[in-house]
Amino acid sequence: MSEKGVGSGGAVAVEMLADKGGKYLTFRLQGEEYGLEILKVREIIGLMDITSVPQTPEYVAGVINLRGKVIPVVDLRLKFGMPHEEFTEETCVIVVDVASQEGEMLVGIVVDAVSEVLDIAAAEIEPAPDFGRSVDTAFILGMGKVKGSVKMLLDIDKVLSVDEIVQSRQAAVAGGDLVVPEDQSSQEGESK
Repeated sequence: MSEKGVGSGGAVAVEMLADKGGKYLTFRLQGEEYGLEILKVREIIGLMDITSVPQTPEYVAGVINLRGKVIPVVDLRLKFGMPHEEFTEETCVIVVDVASQEGEMLVGIVVDAVSEVLDIAAAEIEPAPDFGRSVDTAFILGMGKVKGSVKMLLDIDKVLSVDEIVQSRQAAVAGGDLVVPEDQSSQEGESK
């Protein structure tokens, strides 16, 4: 892999990307293509009733009850500062595993549409561009070059602030907005 044109910090980034080749689930937000490591994706579901949770950030859409598990849902458009749009037939929720202090946690992310699963070789992934100190790109795993286009590959653990999401989930359960089955606490540890 060539490091031509890569600055001193970029050499480290290129080495870190060497193991990022693999399968990515791609999806659309406001006409742009994004990707998530397929190993972080648990399932894709159609849009369902979302229970809003008061006093949460605007991008936290609320929570859903997915087969007895209360799962926080984040509107990725709002998280990225994009304007809200009405949901369509293609709008769906991608349920992902996100690292938290207590271990893995399921979180739903609302996207405009799911595209496809792509196998992207490490040689086709470049580090995120450097926009200077004023722009944080830590949530970008890399830029995947696929079929003449660029897919922004996301590090979902860095995109989602799990502490805020956990608080919204706890608020929903404590406030009685959702009823969690008695065996829910035993299911929490069984994420796989």
